[in-house]
Amino acid sequence: MVNITHKSSTLRKAIATATVQTSLQSTIDAVEQRKVPKGDVFEFARAAGLLAIKKTSDVIPDCHPLPVEYAAITYLVEGLSLHISVEVHTIYKTGVEVEAMHGASVAALVIYDMLKPIDKNVVIQNIGLKEKKGGKSDLKKFQQDLTCAVIVCSDRVSKGEKQDTAGKSIIAALEKFELNCNHYEVIPDDFDLIQKTALKLADTGYDLVIFTGGTGLSSRDVTPEAINPLITQHIPGIMEVARNYGQLRTRYAMLSRGVAGFIENTMVLTLPGSQKAAEETMEALFPQLLHVFDVRVGDPH
Repeated sequence: MVNITHKSSTLRKAIATATVQTSLQSTIDAVEQRKVPKGDVFEFARAAGLLAIKKTSDVIPDCHPLPVEYAAITYLVEGLSLHISVEVHTIYKTGVEVEAMHGASVAALVIYDMLKPIDKNVVIQNIGLKEKKGGKSDLKKFQQDLTCAVIVCSDRVSKGEKQDTAGKSIIAALEKFELNCNHYEVIPDDFDLIQKTALKLADTGYDLVIFTGGTGLSSRDVTPEAINPLITQHIPGIMEVARNYGQLRTRYAMLSRGVAGFIENTMVLTLPGSQKAAEETMEALFPQLLHVFDVRVGDPH
């Protein structure tokens, strides 16, 4: 199965449809009047479709088991056609398109099975996905002309005693969203130097500045203390999301003290100094964090 552990749970929706084409008006009449010999076509198909939705991962090998939060199966009779619509919702890391299509397929097959004794020419047509929401495809195209800087705060890296991996991983993550790192720098864990660096980049007009390192609990971890008083507009939810995402993967994420917000018109983030923690924080925040730049220029939606 595909690894989805890096994804975040969001509300996902899908609508799938299928059509059962009959050949006789008498078939349609029997369905609508609940006179099909095998029973109520709509109710049997609905029950089977709901069961199919829940059991999708049992019969489709690469589908992940997921919580089905809502499912509805509706019908529309149009001429000699029976149109089936299946809507499924979940709050999970992956979508429910296959679940919706599986439900529509099984509902259509049940209708076919119940009608074939009275209509030898009944056929199933046009099983497909009508709509999906909540996944990566919903993300709008964000600005890509942002100027970005990555600053590594580490005594050991600045002295050459250790190679930087966290900063490089952040730059690689930015590149996935077609954002270039215009400035990369390594500085020691020094309160005054961190503040001077942040103010210099803000004064230069950088859009996004990401500090990595110094967010822990050692005596030299001073990045939050240095950045916090400079922030003119705090956005506490950013690091709330990052810590929650991290806590689902390691029990120590709660110890990170990162802060986030704007220094005038420059967005500043303070990420942990380990490569894995930095990568996970980027996964938790991007690309949706980039929406803030659209909001700042008056395009909130």
